Amino acid sequence: MDTGVIVAIVVGVLIVLALVWFLGRAGRSRRDETHRAEAREMRREAEVGSAKADRTRAEADAQAAEARRQEALARERSVSADEQHREARERHIEAAEKDPDADPDEAAAEFDSRHAETTGTGTTGAGTTGAGTTGADTAATDQPDVPGRDQSVEHYERTSEPEGDSERRFERDQEGDVVRDETYEQPRTNR
Repeated sequence: MDTGVIVAIVVGVLIVLALVWFLGRAGRSRRDETHRAEAREMRREAEVGSAKADRTRAEADAQAAEARRQEALARERSVSADEQHREARERHIEAAEKDPDADPDEAAAEFDSRHAETTGTGTTGAGTTGAGTTGADTAATDQPDVPGRDQSVEHYERTSEPEGDSERRFERDQEGDVVRDETYEQPRTNR
């Protein structure tokens, strides 16, 4: 073979190799650019998702704050209603004390029974706790020989807290000893 042909073959092979190397590098460059674009898109979607999560968290915090505000307002109203109830009861008792034909103990018992019928809890305590007495009224314990009166006292109270609701019922006999004491608790479920 002639030297010129060998040189031409070597030059041709070098040109083909250079062309393959150049095309491979251009393909790799296009592939890398495609991967960069996909990565940018994924980052953008992640930022949008993060912003949505932050917004949702802020909305949840605002709702929780509103719920706490409403709960505090409800407790305030409950305390106010209890205070108004106590004042009204005291006024009824004062009126019965001034009336020569009325018995203050009977007036208190009648007021308590009417209040228990309208609220379903009896005498209410402070905060979110409702408590009441049923069976004999508290005045009956001062008058043990009154015929027809049951001398036992049943007490009911209900407490509502963020963790759950609880109810407590206990009953005292004529001597004042606790004969039954039951507590029921119902935890709150998160929705």
